This record gives sequence, structure tokens and C-alpha cells, in this order.
Amino acid sequence: MRYVALVTAPATFELTDVVAGPEDDPILKGISLSVPCEGILAIAGPSGAGKSTLLRLLNRLDDPLSGTITLDGRSVTEWEPGDLRRRVAMIFQTAPIFPGTVFDNLCVARPDLTRDRAEQAVDHVGMPGELLDRSADKLSGGEAQRMTIARALLTEPAVLLADEPTASLDTASRQTIEDLARELADGGVPLVWITHDTAQLRRIADQAVVLVDGTVVASGDLRELDRHDDSRVRELVGTPASDENAS
Repeated sequence: MRYVALVTAPATFELTDVVAGPEDDPILKGISLSVPCEGILAIAGPSGAGKSTLLRLLNRLDDPLSGTITLDGRSVTEWEPGDLRRRVAMIFQTAPIFPGTVFDNLCVARPDLTRDRAEQAVDHVGMPGELLDRSADKLSGGEAQRMTIARALLTEPAVLLADEPTASLDTASRQTIEDLARELADGGVPLVWITHDTAQLRRIADQAVVLVDGTVVASGDLRELDRHDDSRVRELVGTPASDENAS
């Protein structure tokens, strides 16, 4: 069953002069950035550039030291955190699993969940309904990640944040999650996706933001970034050699 978003209003983040991280050594250094949530937006950059820090700011898992962040024109500090995190859901590299069955784990997102709705939720992410009664800690890595995506989707989010969600998975599971991400984006749930894998970025991203040393050095669609003057940008988005030579 194809997933179609119930929340149809697009989400847009605006960051203005955002500084974040330890006070004595900030990770993000005065970032101003518009993040229109459409399709799949990849956040690229070397280790330590601030990718995860940026992502965590968007649903207030962390707060900035200074600067402002708004979602659809409203400061994220004005949202009740639980409401914000339902609208801006997040999945992680390692799927968080709660005690009990898959059904019990889905109920964490929606305590009034019915069996029929749970079956629809797992069907949307390509899991058979009979897995609802399996102990969640018995799932494979790919199954657990799909379960956490199903759990996130039960909150009917406007955007899904993904912090290297396939980094710990095998090739087949990685492809399954990538295909699911594309289906979700095409169905109206945009994703902001961190990846170190330039091959993956080329497969899934519609747009990218490139961070280096806590600052944004480039943003745009891949065609624009492939022609960027900065060779670091072209390297971090995996510009094909033919495009490198053309530039």
C-alpha cells in the first residue's frame, strides 16, 4: 500500500545566526539557512561538521546557544516539545526499541492504536502484519528500522528527520529503506537525511546542504552543486568524474 501523507501543509525551517554545541567550543557557528522540506534533502559534510547537531535542533532534542529557529514562521521554542516532535519526527542510526511486541512499540507513538491501524502502519513500510506479535527485540536490523519508521509515521509528521538511518544495515536492508524513503517523499512526507555515503546521496537526494567546520558552504539541488566552484563541495556530494572535468 502506497503511503500518502495526511499532513499536507509543507514544513519550512528558517535558521538565523544559529550557534550550537558546547559554549567553549561551538559546533555550529552562526548558521543562517532556509530548509524547505520537499522531497529528500541530504545534509552532507565531513565528520564533526555539525550535521547531527543541526538535525537535533530541528525538533528540539537540543537547543542553540544563540540565534533563532522557526518552523512555518513560528519559533520552535513556542511549540510544546511533544507536539513539535510529532510534527517533526526523527529516526536514528540505531533503531530505539522498547520492551514488548512490535504492536507495543507502535503504541508508544499512538496509545489508542487499533489493530487495524497498526496493520496498515506496518504494511506501509513493507512489513507483514503477523510481525505485530513478534517481540521487538527479535527483529532484524532492517525490520527494526522499518518498525521505527512506521512508529514515526503514526504521528502523521510534516517532515521526517533521518540521522544516517541505514549506516548499520546490510546492502539489502539499506536498499529497502532507501526505496521506502523515496516512496514517502513522493507521497508527501519530505525527509531531511544525513549521510556520509556519497553513493547513497546520489541515489536519493533531491537537494543537499553541505556543512564544513560548522558552517554552510553550499546548498541547492545536485545539478547546481555539481558545478560549484569549491572542490570540497563537489567531493562531498559525490560529483561524478565527468562533471568534475567539465567544471
